[in-house]
Amino acid sequence: MTMIESAKLAERLNAICDAQPFVTRFMVRALGSGETIGRGADEETPSASTRKTSIMMAALKAAHEGRLDLDERITYEKRFAEEVASGMFRYLTPGIVISLRDAITGMMVLSDNVCTKMVFERLTLEEVDGYCKSIGMTGTNHRFLIPPLALSPDHSLKAVTTTTARDQVYLLQTILDAQDSREAADRLGCSQALSAYALQTLKNQILRYAIPSRLPFGVLVAHKGGTGKRGRMNAGIVYRDGSPFYIIAAYTDDVPQEMPDGTPGYTVALETIGRLSRACWDEFQS
Repeated sequence: MTMIESAKLAERLNAICDAQPFVTRFMVRALGSGETIGRGADEETPSASTRKTSIMMAALKAAHEGRLDLDERITYEKRFAEEVASGMFRYLTPGIVISLRDAITGMMVLSDNVCTKMVFERLTLEEVDGYCKSIGMTGTNHRFLIPPLALSPDHSLKAVTTTTARDQVYLLQTILDAQDSREAADRLGCSQALSAYALQTLKNQILRYAIPSRLPFGVLVAHKGGTGKRGRMNAGIVYRDGSPFYIIAAYTDDVPQEMPDGTPGYTVALETIGRLSRACWDEFQS
């Protein structure tokens, strides 16, 4: 992109954000040129389930070091469903046995928090938080296993895990680089094979809201979304013609329960992220 084209895209992205009464923070990176555009990209913001990408990578590091076994069998116990509001496992009959690998898959592709508990029980909060800091995600703070269901929409940042749009773009870029770079895989603390598993798991995401929602049908997006009390969020790698095209991480915050016209605030938040992604799809091709 030329400087004029970049300025045009930045203006378009900021206009999408300015059109809404809530806060939108984002960072986008064109993978062809490496150019980035951001808005509040270094500001701390609730992570919601986008945090799970770093939980997955911390678990894979532990597996690479021999401290975890991805083939370990885990029995679904009723206690795993307590204080859980996402995924389908909470509706299933206790006694089902899955592997740790499958628990990671459930945590990522359906954001199933029963699976998140299964994974996180084999790690510590300090381990995951320290992992993020060690690889360069200095704006990310893991504070809780599962956020309390009773959180109010005006909760403080210290009541939840927080991150930055820049940190999430960095993590996704490093996972992508690790497909061909041993140095990037080493930075993640994983083998290239485990890095490939991580990327494929992100590609297996079945939820199509936010980043993919306005893209042409069938476009591949390796991503992880989040549902928070203060907003909606999504971070992912968008592919075009089979190749990585751009990375986008977008976080809405202070989203009202209801918009002036009666539309639920979360609907407009997700649509805003979709519009940001579509603008990148359009402009990065020019």
